[in-house]
Amino acid sequence: MLEEYRQVLLDGLLTTIAASAAAWVVAMAVALVVAQLRLVRSGPVRAFGAAYVEFFRNVPPIVIIFFFFFALPSVDVEMSPFMAVVLGVGLYGGANMAEVIRSGIAAVHPGQLECATAYGMSYAQAMRLIILPQAIRNVIPPLGSESINVIKNTSLGSAVSLGEILGAANFVGSHTFAYSVAFLAAAVLYFLLTLPTAAVVNALERAMARR
Repeated sequence: MLEEYRQVLLDGLLTTIAASAAAWVVAMAVALVVAQLRLVRSGPVRAFGAAYVEFFRNVPPIVIIFFFFFALPSVDVEMSPFMAVVLGVGLYGGANMAEVIRSGIAAVHPGQLECATAYGMSYAQAMRLIILPQAIRNVIPPLGSESINVIKNTSLGSAVSLGEILGAANFVGSHTFAYSVAFLAAAVLYFLLTLPTAAVVNALERAMARR
């Protein structure tokens, strides 16, 4: 059975990799911006950053995906299943990653930012060159965990007919009625996808610790 539907599962794996990579880029970009918004001196800006985090962190990602895929067409905005999953998982993951990065920034002594600005750096330059490199190094393990969650959350794409790993397994199961084998194959593929990610995170953590 697996030999007959091997290409279906392989296509699902490739779709999961593509959706995970795109969603991770969205999540990281959002997290870097929102984490800094939560630390600026302006009260309204901090409130906006906090509102974003609290909203997206407390709404299930499936609801966000459904909003993009099912609700937006009512206002003439069509979105493909792939894009709905990328944005839904990315925005949800960005809220969680923002809190991780914010905690890393807060762990860097504030005197470093003051010293950098005193020597003529702008706030953005000080963040990019001095603070964020240290903050990211401090939060590599939790960022790695959130990255793995991004990969796993793409499985929600099966609810909007995205042909990722879970969707492919469901297709195989519905055509062969061997659901146990199909979903076991899906579990193995997710394991093979997330295990190297965890290994990369551990290696990166060791390398940064040596530096």
